[in-house]
Amino acid sequence: MDIMRFATAGSVDDGKSTLIGRLLYDSKSIFSDQLDAVERASQQRGDAYTDLALLTDGLRAEREQGITIDVAYRYFSTPLRKFIIADTPGHIQYTRNMVTGASTADLAIILIDARKGLVEQSRRHATIVSLLRVPHVVLAINKMDLVDWSQDVYEEISGAFRDFAARLDFADVTAIPISALTGDNVVSRSEHMDWYEGPALLHHLEHVYIASDRNLVDVRFPVQYVIRPQNGRGDYRGFAGQLVSGVVRPGDEVIALPSGLPTRVRTVSTADGELQAAYPPMSVTIQLEDEVDISRGDMICRPNNQPEITQDIDAMICWMDPEPMRVGAKYVIKHTTRTVRALVKHVQYELDINSLHRSQSPTELGLNAIGRVNLRTTLPLLSDPYRRNRQTGSFIVIDEATNRTVGAGFITEN
Repeated sequence: MDIMRFATAGSVDDGKSTLIGRLLYDSKSIFSDQLDAVERASQQRGDAYTDLALLTDGLRAEREQGITIDVAYRYFSTPLRKFIIADTPGHIQYTRNMVTGASTADLAIILIDARKGLVEQSRRHATIVSLLRVPHVVLAINKMDLVDWSQDVYEEISGAFRDFAARLDFADVTAIPISALTGDNVVSRSEHMDWYEGPALLHHLEHVYIASDRNLVDVRFPVQYVIRPQNGRGDYRGFAGQLVSGVVRPGDEVIALPSGLPTRVRTVSTADGELQAAYPPMSVTIQLEDEVDISRGDMICRPNNQPEITQDIDAMICWMDPEPMRVGAKYVIKHTTRTVRALVKHVQYELDINSLHRSQSPTELGLNAIGRVNLRTTLPLLSDPYRRNRQTGSFIVIDEATNRTVGAGFITEN
């Protein structure tokens, strides 16, 4: 049984937490004591109904304000598939948390309030989902019960979103009208919207084909840790890490970067023993035939299929800090298992979320801004364009003085 990771996105009060609560409740994926606790909390708040959003909004501040602040992860399964849900915040102040939750998703559910239509934060989240190259997108037009289940409202909003998304980079967009509060079209088809001929949301989530989304071509194994025998006894030397793409088998010809030394794979193993093959995103230990100098931050790949080795990085940046990113500023870049220092050489443009217009040559990127930036690193990065490889094409930006994560980057093609 495969695992799908999906994230919710959209503006404040569009119903993201309620939708996830409804999925968990209707698919019978919550325990009775959890439901009892939510019912008690709903009564204490004076709600006339059981607020299923409280299943994911666990922080006291979230329940008091009725908003999501941090990313909440929930797990459930059906007979066809296992799911990991990231419930991300809708408030503009917490856009950085939304980027975190959606960065590993196979699918993104972008919720839109049927009464409001597309708003700025809906466009911002759609743009970020596009930048993150999330393979599949569901446009969930929520609160259809508050617009009398209107087909015209559904078609108007879905048409407006498709016009906006045409300028982005979406491969697969499916629009579904729902009511998270009443459960219409969430787990089962709605009787109120007989004009809608598509599947319910859960049926769509169960049948989206995600196996081909993994990159099984480009072997990329960033070394995280070198395993040596305790007390220096024995000659075992293994390289541990997560295989982020490609397939590795014993006997494969490989090359160690950045040294460029060729060798072969002797064994591929986990704590359960040796494997005949490793696939992403497995965490494994690789033994090589030859004594090759490899340390943390190096990468094992194929001789004829290598990442680019460069100190000049051209990337789209989502800025997440109140202190702007300025030309000439210095930061720390965390890319796969390699950490280097970097200088901001140039900000090419800032992207206007509403119009997708490019504001040329700004001097800085402010909080929640998205722009294209040129960086110069102190040591080379072993990278691919993000379009080709999400793992080796992304990085985070860290403020060295405060150790805060201040930005997320997506490497572009030169």
